[in-house]
Amino acid sequence: MDWIKSDWWNNVEEYPPLAILIYAIVLIIIVITSRRVIHSFFKRTDFIEEKKERTLESMFNSIISYTAVIAFILLVLGEFTEINKLLAGAGVIGIVIGFGAQNLIKDFFAGLFLLYEKQLHKGDFITLNNTFHGTVEDIGLRFLKIREWSGRLLTVSNGQITTIENYNFQYMRVIEKVTTNFRQDPREVFTALEAACKRLNEECSDYLKKDLKDEPIEPFQVYGMNSLNDQYRGYQYTVTGVVHDLIYWTAAKETRRIIAETMYDHNIAMAEQRVEMSDYSPAKEK
Repeated sequence: MDWIKSDWWNNVEEYPPLAILIYAIVLIIIVITSRRVIHSFFKRTDFIEEKKERTLESMFNSIISYTAVIAFILLVLGEFTEINKLLAGAGVIGIVIGFGAQNLIKDFFAGLFLLYEKQLHKGDFITLNNTFHGTVEDIGLRFLKIREWSGRLLTVSNGQITTIENYNFQYMRVIEKVTTNFRQDPREVFTALEAACKRLNEECSDYLKKDLKDEPIEPFQVYGMNSLNDQYRGYQYTVTGVVHDLIYWTAAKETRRIIAETMYDHNIAMAEQRVEMSDYSPAKEK
């Protein structure tokens, strides 16, 4: 090849398998070195958030890998044909490849839009397509990998992503609904829920999202009665509170626990599932 003028390389070029092996070794070294440099760079800098740094690092690693693969393919083809002739026919080849690689192109651009629009970051807990729930482990140009709570690693092509529910965007609102018996006095329920909110604001103060004055943006409070007939079971009430996104699940669990304990202490009758049995039978009509 013209880009190396040496007798040693001319001798190597006479054995294409050896040249291909050298290409592979050099590209592997470049990929490993590049990834280490990028990792070291983000590790030593703190001008952006850690989650964003991990996301950018993941994307750069993906770009490096794809670039190395494409370069290797071109170098291998260059051992058997002239690149200039290959590029001359790239128009026809591009059309053929374009039809066969529509999904690949779709995944590639979808991955770019995911990062550009900042819809998620590495480490976020998300719900994907209203079906899959897990923590983002890797964001690539073609695939998104999320670790489900069960431990399974789910890989979804970027082009198949339609909806993303991100639970890690600065804050989350805990919304807990309580349904009581129809015969339970609503005034007693409000008293119990207000006592629960007071306890929540005392015991779970660290979970609440604070403003610049270190005051809760929205403390735990009784939102109100939002249903007079919740699925034919009773009155429904709601308790809300704005908490830090990273501890949302812990805050939600503690909220349910404290509400349940307070309702029990105040002898509030909760709704129960009722099944009505009918003694109807065709024989009675006869």
